Amino acid sequence: MGTVRIRDVELAYEIHGSGEPLVLLHGAQSDRTIFTNVLSDFMRDFRVLIFDQRGSGQSSKPDMEYTIAMIADDTAALMVELGFSPAHVYGVSMGGMIAQELAIRHEALVRSLVLGCTTPGGDRAVTMVNEAIGSSHSTEALSAEERGGALARTAFTKSYIDQHPELIPALIKSRREQPLDEKGFERRMNAAYAHDTYERLSDISCPTLVITGENDALIAAENSDLLAQKIPHAVLVKLEPAGHAYWVEQPEQTKEAILRFLLES
Repeated sequence: MGTVRIRDVELAYEIHGSGEPLVLLHGAQSDRTIFTNVLSDFMRDFRVLIFDQRGSGQSSKPDMEYTIAMIADDTAALMVELGFSPAHVYGVSMGGMIAQELAIRHEALVRSLVLGCTTPGGDRAVTMVNEAIGSSHSTEALSAEERGGALARTAFTKSYIDQHPELIPALIKSRREQPLDEKGFERRMNAAYAHDTYERLSDISCPTLVITGENDALIAAENSDLLAQKIPHAVLVKLEPAGHAYWVEQPEQTKEAILRFLLES
C-alpha cells in the first residue's frame, strides 16, 4: 500500500498486475478491499489501481461537503500522479456515479468505461425505498448487527442468502472489525444523493459497458436501462438471478462480460 497527497486529501492506494491501466472505483460504504476477491480476474491483462476515496478506508475524511464531481476530480488527479492515463475505468454503485463524472469531466483520461449497478441520478432515476435500504445505508449510528444484516438483504437476493447462511455473520463480523467512519459516510451519502448526470450522459464518448443484477434491491436495474439508452453505443448486460453485488452472485458471467469488453476496447 502507498499513500499520496492529492489536492486536499491523502489517498491510500494499491497497484497490482501488469498491462494496460485499469482503475476500480468502490461504492459508498466500502473501500478498496471490496475488490480483493476479483483482482485476480484482471491482474494478468491489466495494471490495476485500487484506492480508498475521500471519506473511506485509510484515506483522509475531511468534514466538509463532498460532491461526486469532487471525488471524480480526486480520481483524475490520482491517475495523472501515478501515470494511470488513459485508463479503463470500472466503477460499482457510487463508484459508477464517480466513473460517469470522470468520463464527462476528464474525457482524455478514460479509455473505456464499465458502469456497475449504478444510476444517472436526478429526477429521471428509479428509486427504491424499503426498510433494508434505509438501515443498510442509514447515516445514523447503527450496531454492526443492524448494519451487517440490512446490508446483506440489500446487496443479495433472498435465494443467495438462503444458500449461504454464513453470509450475514461474515458481514456483521466485517463491519464490527471495520466500523464506518460515520461523518465520512454521511458526507459520501449526501454526495451520492445529489448525483445527476442524466442530461450529460450523451457527452460520454468512450466505449461503455453497463452491467447490473436484474434483481438489484438498492439501485433498480431500470437505472442501467437509462444509462444504456443515453450513453452513445453503450452495451447493456443484466445478470439473473443477481442483486446489487452481482459479481458475487454471478462471478463467472461477470468476469466473462467485463473481460471481453475490456480486451476489445
